[in-house]
Amino acid sequence: MSKKIISGVRPTRIELLKLRKREILARKGHDLLEEKRDAMVMEFFRMIDEYWERQEQLERDLERAYERLLEAQMVMGYAGVGEISNAVPEMAEITMELRPIMGVKVPVIKEPETLRGTAERGYSYVSTSAAFDEAADSFESVMKHVLRVAETETAIRKLAQEIERTKRRVNALENVLIPRLHETQKYIEMHLEELEREDIFRRKRTKGRKVEA
Repeated sequence: MSKKIISGVRPTRIELLKLRKREILARKGHDLLEEKRDAMVMEFFRMIDEYWERQEQLERDLERAYERLLEAQMVMGYAGVGEISNAVPEMAEITMELRPIMGVKVPVIKEPETLRGTAERGYSYVSTSAAFDEAADSFESVMKHVLRVAETETAIRKLAQEIERTKRRVNALENVLIPRLHETQKYIEMHLEELEREDIFRRKRTKGRKVEA
């Protein structure tokens, strides 16, 4: 038992009361952390399902976009498609903000609500075929899905890290701190009981001597 005793603790009744309060708080903290961990695990698996749905949607959109691109190359030729594609400017910078999920701050990508029009793409519909325009629209849609998948994947990773940290805290309370507090209380109780027995014995002996006198 002595190995689990908290060092520097004096075996007094006041210290015993303090330890009992600490154990109550530790158990409450343990229960709250367990609830938090379980809620985060549920949210984690919900986001996993969401991730695979978005991933499947991305794959379908990507396949469709490449089909449209092949059609555009058949109509305009590989060189024609490449020439116009090279004229398309880079996408604007993507902005992000943070939002809490189960107390964990995760990045949220602010994706554009609408696809880029011809003005933003750097070419005119007059110089392209319908197949090329459909391919361009398809790849714009793909990019939006890429952002959604990346956002979900990042949130899952951060949530998994927080779940692991919470599990470690729960285990530390459950297997280290609470047992140590409990064992220390037992040690103090035994010490106080021993002092009480010694006091009773001392009083009986003193009383016996007075009677003999």
